[in-house]
Amino acid sequence: GPYRVNGVPVRRVNQAFVIATRTKIDISKVDVSNITDATFARTSKAGAKKFMENEGKEGKKVSEERIALQKQVDSQLSKAIGAVPYLRKYLSATFTLSRGQYPHDMKF
Repeated sequence: GPYRVNGVPVRRVNQAFVIATRTKIDISKVDVSNITDATFARTSKAGAKKFMENEGKEGKKVSEERIALQKQVDSQLSKAIGAVPYLRKYLSATFTLSRGQYPHDMKF
């Protein structure tokens, strides 16, 4: 979803962590042509070595390209989400399951 709505950045997500719903939005006008496999590629394994040596204390920095990409996708997705009533509130709500609740039995 858009980062402002539910705090999820543009990233690749394993399908095992996605819950399917009946809610549909038209995303045909969202331009994702500049999102490729290279967008999600990691730079190198040198970062893990620095972490183990405790030298990299500065933390992760998000690149300017990634910030621009996030804003571009968010602006287009926000228009599509705004067209469906209550969808913005639905996406921003926290989802949890209690004992005895199974996602495959639920209808959203």
